[in-house]
Amino acid sequence: MRLFVALRPPPALRDLLLGTMDGVEGARWQDDDQLHLTLRFIGEIEPPQAEDLAAELCRIHAPPFELSIAGVGHFEKKGRLSALWAGPAPSPPLDVLQRKVERACQRAGLEPEHRKFTPHITLARLSGAAGLVGDWLSAHGALSAGPWPVTEFRLYESQLASGGSRYEPLIAYRLRA
Repeated sequence: MRLFVALRPPPALRDLLLGTMDGVEGARWQDDDQLHLTLRFIGEIEPPQAEDLAAELCRIHAPPFELSIAGVGHFEKKGRLSALWAGPAPSPPLDVLQRKVERACQRAGLEPEHRKFTPHITLARLSGAAGLVGDWLSAHGALSAGPWPVTEFRLYESQLASGGSRYEPLIAYRLRA
C-alpha cells in the first residue's frame, strides 16, 4: 500500500484552484480528485503496518481550525522546476496537527520524516518540457482564498496509473479538542 495523510480542501476552494490551471505549456495540471494538502507522505508499507498507522492516527486529538490560501509558488529539484503550488497562510494549528501526525507515524514504526514540512497544494507537475512559469506566478502570486474550516484529516492510498496518481481516501479522522 502506498499511503499519505492529507487535508482535503472544500469544493469552492478546489474550484478556485482549478481556475488557475492554465497558461503553462506542458504542465501536467492536477484534477479535482488530486487536490490535497499533504501532512505526511508515508509511501509503500505492508497492510499490518497500515493497520497500526490507522490506529495511531485515531489517537490524535486536535481542535478544528481554519486555513486560508495566501499565494502560490514553485518547487525545484536539481535546479529544475518540478511543481507549481498554492500555499496556506501561516497556521500554528496546522503545524501542531502535522507534528501530531508525524508522531503517530513514528509510533506505528515508520522512520521519521527528515524533510521540512512545507504546506502546499500541488497544482501542476512540471517536466523539462514545461514552458515558462514566470507569467503564471505573476498572475496568481496574490491568490487568496478562505478561510475554510478544517474539521478532519484523511488517510489516503495513492495508486499509480499511466495518467497520473489516483488518490483513494481510506479513513477520515474528525478533529476534536
